This record gives sequence, C-alpha cells and structure tokens, in this order.
Amino acid sequence: MSLVRLTVDGREIEVPAGTPTLLDALRDVAGVTSAKDGCSPQGQCGCCTVLVDGAPRVACVTPVRRLAGRWITTFDGLDPERRRLWTEAFLATGASQCGFCTPGIVCRLEGLAIKTANRATTVATGSEASPEPADPLGPTGAPGLSAPVVHRALAAHLCRCTGWQTITEAAVGLGELTAPDRDADAVTRASFRAVIEGGSAQSVGATVVAGSAGFAADTAPEGARVVVPDGDGGWTVAATLAEARMASGKVQGRRSTVVAEPPLEVPDGDWAVRLATSWIEPAYLETDASWCVPGGEPATPLANGGAFGGKVEASDENDVARVAREWADRLGEPVRVLFSREDVVRRGAKRPPIAAGLRADGSGRVLVGWSGGADVAPVIERIVSVLPDVDVEVVPVLGPPTSAELRGAGWAEAQVLAVALAETRPDEVNVIGPEGGRARITAFGPEGIDVTVSAGAPLDAVVLRSYVIGAVHAGLSWVASEGLAVDAEGIPQDLTVRSFGILKASELPQVTVTIDHDVATDPAVPVGGAVFAATAAAAWSAGGWAPAWPLGSLPWTCRP
Repeated sequence: MSLVRLTVDGREIEVPAGTPTLLDALRDVAGVTSAKDGCSPQGQCGCCTVLVDGAPRVACVTPVRRLAGRWITTFDGLDPERRRLWTEAFLATGASQCGFCTPGIVCRLEGLAIKTANRATTVATGSEASPEPADPLGPTGAPGLSAPVVHRALAAHLCRCTGWQTITEAAVGLGELTAPDRDADAVTRASFRAVIEGGSAQSVGATVVAGSAGFAADTAPEGARVVVPDGDGGWTVAATLAEARMASGKVQGRRSTVVAEPPLEVPDGDWAVRLATSWIEPAYLETDASWCVPGGEPATPLANGGAFGGKVEASDENDVARVAREWADRLGEPVRVLFSREDVVRRGAKRPPIAAGLRADGSGRVLVGWSGGADVAPVIERIVSVLPDVDVEVVPVLGPPTSAELRGAGWAEAQVLAVALAETRPDEVNVIGPEGGRARITAFGPEGIDVTVSAGAPLDAVVLRSYVIGAVHAGLSWVASEGLAVDAEGIPQDLTVRSFGILKASELPQVTVTIDHDVATDPAVPVGGAVFAATAAAAWSAGGWAPAWPLGSLPWTCRP
C-alpha cells in the first residue's frame, strides 16, 4: 500500500495514499479530535483549521497527497505555553461556549500571530523571515493584534454561540488576560448559568476551549463502524466516514440562487403592524452525531449544547441516537452515526415562520407555518401569553420540520410585535422573559449596542456576559440578514454554512453589557431569550418596521 508520510504534532504518521483529506487523516489515522468536522468538504466553517508549516489551512479541503513531508500542528500540538495563553484568554472573556469551533479558531489566530511576528521581524531586520514550522513567537510572545485584523481572520470561521466579540477580545488581549480563579463551587455556578442560558447540558472550563467537551463524534470506540444517510431514506455503513460518504453518493451542497422569502403572506386586513418571517437555519456547528455499542445506551448528540440553544431534542427526522442503537444491535458491533452539514439543513428542526397582522388595539391574526409531526401547542400558548387578543392559526407548509423547542419560538415573535404596536424607539426597548429575566436596550446603532440585564443572581459574570453578547448577535442577525431558501416542494436549497446569512464578526457593533446587581440576591433566571427578543425588536424598529424579514442589510442602513 502506498503511504504518505507527514508529521502531526511532532510525531510522524503514515497515511494511506487514498485518504482524501487532511481532516480524514487527522481524525481517522492520527486520532486527533480537536480538528472538528462541521461542514466537510465545504471548507466554510473553519472548525477543522490547523497549521501546515505554520500557516492556517482548512483541513477538510486540503488533499493528503499534497502534504508529504509537511509539518502539521493542531490545537493539541501548539507550544504548551502558547496553548495556555490562548486558553486563559478565552476563559477570561467567555469566548468559548459549546467549544466546537474553538480549537480551529485558536489555530487560525495563532497563525495570524505567527504571521504578524514574522512581518515585524522582516521590517525590523530588513530581511525575509524564515518560514520555520516552529513557533517564531516564543512561548510568551504576543504581538499586538487589532480588532479589524482579527475580524478579517474570523471571516473564515463560524461561531454560532458567542457573537464573536468575546473571541476578538481574547485575541487582542492575549498574554494580558487571566482566566477567572474558580473553585469547584464557582465552576458549578458558572456551568449552571451556561445551562439555563443555553437550554441544555453545558460545561465551563479549559476542556471546552480545547474542544474536549465530550462531543459524540469524538468519543466513539476505536474502530466503530460509520453509518450515514444514503440520500434515499436509508443508511450506508462503512469503516470510515470518507468511505461511507463515498458509498452513499453524497453530493456536496451548494448555495442556491433562490431568494429566501417568507413562506406565508400576511393576511388581508387593515393592520397597524404587519410582519412575515422567513425560514432560518439554527446552524449549530456540531452536526448531529451519536454512537452506541450493542445492547447499550447511545451517546447524546447534545453533549455541550451549542448555537444559542439551536441544538434541541431530536425529532424523527434527525434522531441519530435511535439510529445508532438500532444499527449497533443489528451489526453486533459499535457504530457511530454522523450527519453531514447538508443532512442537518435538510433534516434539522427549524423555527416556525409566521405572518401576522395586528390592529392598534392588539387584536389581529397570527399565522404559524408548521411542518412535521411536532406539537405546535407551545408556540400557540406563547403567542397568546403576550398577545391575548389575537387569533392564532396553524398553517401547514411545505418545508423542513418545525419545532417549538427553538429559542422562544412564538414568544419572541409576539414580543417583537408588541414592541412594534407601541412604536418603541430602538434605544428604549424593554422585554421581560417568561422566567422573569429582563433586557433593556439603552443604545442601538452602528456605534454600539448597550444592554442592561436583570437575571437574578449572575452566578458568573463572565459567562452571563458571553451569553448576552451571543443573544444580541443572534437577534440582530435574525432580523437583518438570515434566511434559508426553501423551494416550492419544501426542500431547503441553501446547504452551505455561508449561505445562511449569519452576521460576520466585522458586522456586529460593540456590545456593552451592564448586569443589574440590585437583583443579585434573587434566584438566577435565564435572560438570553429576553435579550434575543429585545435586540430583534430594536433592530426592527431601527429598520423602520419593514413588513418582512430579513431586512437584507443592517437596520441602520435600510431605514426609509
């Protein structure tokens, strides 16, 4: 068998020449799990970024055959002191929530730091810097990285949790930031704040930054068979992911030319407020995965949350845990079930689109688009809890499955409509969540967004701030630019990470978070949903109450 020899984190490995990509070699041959598969082989999410001879490369689109003799450095192989500095910085700012994207981002930013240091050396000496694979920074060197430079680097990545700002702060402050000194009780409090904000299991600590939070695709037994959808309603089984996808005939998803538009029209009527929302993609980066041994319990696909609560309990369409158990029992050996990015978009639950018309007295009609067999009752109840005088009608639509489990589905839309009825200014929006958390927007524009949150006991100010900034990003992005094109047959057409319209790091204004300590002795309550709804309402107000989302641009650029 022909082999390709390369060095991974200081050790030489031999990779079969037929191995398609560096990501396949890292995960299936070298056993490296810090390089994640969030979209392969699209090369768009950045989760598999590593350093090749010191320069960042997206592993899922880097052919193994071109790497003979090259030096590969993953997050695990960074100089220990450099890795410590990055971990300290990310923990200090709350720059890692689920942690799936973090190792790739750190590798990208470390490569940026190396490039910056080399450029500084060249300018200082007047000679070309040597392109050594070893880190020219030294263990503690930290050349100043500016926010605009970091933003450009982050354009190659997606983080659905943090809203980017805390990542930028970590990079700019590298070497000067110190992680919170949390004892066991403080870690428990920090994790609890993360759990109530994220809506599922969530841990806090250095293992999260390292991408070692127990993701199912990383923890399967060695040699477990791989099961993937075959595209025709069945499943394909093979020894490796690359072989399974090849056998299944997987076709790489593309970005469509179809315009993402609301699937429902606002009912006819003399309305004071009109709004129709579009399909959007939760875009959690850890694609659905599970594994199971014969007769065992399958690994959870919700190991560490993610995507601002976008990862929810499975429906029939994406129940990878059930499939893992069935195939393990059928084959009599361990299996791991892995969805591709395209599978997630087609099968994953979506926020139900709505079309609403409201009169000035608060009466009106709200149409809720619904697809699949999930229970729509919670969505109806949430809408009526905010807008008691509206008639809510469920309208079957052709499209991906909808779910009431997505962050505040129905409630957030109703809150936004209530703010519109009051014609509230963007910098005066005040929203109280179902659990009592309050978000007040006091400044909103390209110069910055200021939000004050009342969340009871903060538990951990760093974690709370991180989730608030993530919620601001999610709310602004939802209104301004997010949309998922779905054709007349209900099939999603936008299948790539960059086709979802999620705002980039450079597009989010500086967010200032003030925590209300007057309620610090009250029980802790989640506030992210209130921040999400308040930001969406402020964005809609700033955009002039346009009758359909997405607006197509940031709201301060499109007001009539």
